[in-house]
Amino acid sequence: MAGSKSYTIVEYFGGEDGYRCGYCKSQTGNFSRGMWSHTMTVQDYQDLIDRGWRRSGKYVYKPIMQKTCCPQYTIRCHALKFQPSKSHKKILKKMNRFISKGELQKGQEDCAGEPMDSVCEEAGPQELSKVHLKCTALTDIQKDATEFPSTTEVQKEAADATPTGSQTSQNDPVSVPAGRTASTAPKPGNGADPSRPLCRKAKELRKERRLQKEQMRQNGDGVSSTVSPTQPTPSQNNQSKTLEDFISESLPENSAHCLEVRLVRSNPPSPQFKASFDASYQVYKLYQMAIHKDPPDKPTESQFKRFLCDSPLEAEYAPDGPEVGYGSFHQQYWLDGRIVAVGVIDILPTCVSSVYLYYHPDFNSLSLGSYSALREIAFTKQLQKQSPKLSYYYLGFYIHSCPKMRYKGQYRPSDLLCPETYVWVSIERCIPLLDNSRYARLNQDPDLGDARAVRDLGRALVLYRRTVMPYAAYSRKRKGSSDEMEVQQYASLVGQDCAERILLYRS
Repeated sequence: MAGSKSYTIVEYFGGEDGYRCGYCKSQTGNFSRGMWSHTMTVQDYQDLIDRGWRRSGKYVYKPIMQKTCCPQYTIRCHALKFQPSKSHKKILKKMNRFISKGELQKGQEDCAGEPMDSVCEEAGPQELSKVHLKCTALTDIQKDATEFPSTTEVQKEAADATPTGSQTSQNDPVSVPAGRTASTAPKPGNGADPSRPLCRKAKELRKERRLQKEQMRQNGDGVSSTVSPTQPTPSQNNQSKTLEDFISESLPENSAHCLEVRLVRSNPPSPQFKASFDASYQVYKLYQMAIHKDPPDKPTESQFKRFLCDSPLEAEYAPDGPEVGYGSFHQQYWLDGRIVAVGVIDILPTCVSSVYLYYHPDFNSLSLGSYSALREIAFTKQLQKQSPKLSYYYLGFYIHSCPKMRYKGQYRPSDLLCPETYVWVSIERCIPLLDNSRYARLNQDPDLGDARAVRDLGRALVLYRRTVMPYAAYSRKRKGSSDEMEVQQYASLVGQDCAERILLYRS
């Protein structure tokens, strides 16, 4: 990144501890490897998530796909090509009705799922606290980072080691008007109105609409080749509305509510983030207790900071980057002057990566999880106008073996990351494979391998006694280091390019 003077510093944990799985509820079936990162450049994190890594606070982890009970595949949506589905449009309309008229259906749950909620289950606060206790050398890393030499000096020292590249149910009882019983026969009428079209079965109407949509997709111009001479149906009108049209829909001046979305940088914390911290934390606490059934003493302020506020990503800016810069942010949803939801996101060189979403339980019926994902897709498209490379929206992990987590596949077009070749494969090609097996090599080319596989372990960079050096030099200093197997495992997980840029802490 142009103008960046930061280095990524990590402490790797080579164990395979099994944690509780939030999907199948296995107590020890969730296996992953992880590392604690004090600082991390946005480009390094972009490259890491493109190899199946994710962060939770400053802890960066990668599921052991062939061992974990519920394999988690990184999923990304092509934001520029995204078109809201029928269910997405319903959510957007519901929000607009609420803002304009104040309609709120109490008790209706968000059946579409909550994007990025999975992070809490994959490596939740309870697991992170265990990892935090394991970080015995973290204080030393922070000390080393504070006393770290300048970028120019480090590049000079490591020049030889670092390369320059790189609806109503049918079973519901029928309601009967007051004063009539179910057995009362209706009075005879005047028959059908000859001036109106004949009644048709709902099944026939659905089939006709489906055929029209298929023809519209084939034509590619958004106009059906069999346009009816009658007035366009509501579904045809909605077909032409974009995501931005729904979001920017003009509302009456006397609207019941006012919704404002604010982007505040969380690391380093901006003045706006600090000023709204307590209000944001209170929403998180209510969310954890109501949605995840946490006891009141569990969602503490320190846990909130460690889980959703702390980030290893430094604030970075680039001439061809977005005006807000890269790094970690909170996207706050203010309703009538108070926070009702917060989306935790990372803005990276080629994507907006969603980390977590929490909201006030009183507004559960507004489907805020899905609504925030749609807003974040629109935000990605907005950023792309400033930074052409930034065109993807990452939704975290897709877990096909868990039916309630399949909703992430509804944001299309989308791709899944192959866990062996680290290339992207369209989700339509992946689903048949995952229907047959929980774990699958998604790329079907048998000759294709990992393009960034480790070729030369000696070129991996380490940070040893506040000095940057290639692993080969470190091994000579240690006279045959006994950690070669652990470093080899780490390098294979991050890939050769990252291994030559990221500083692996050695004590």
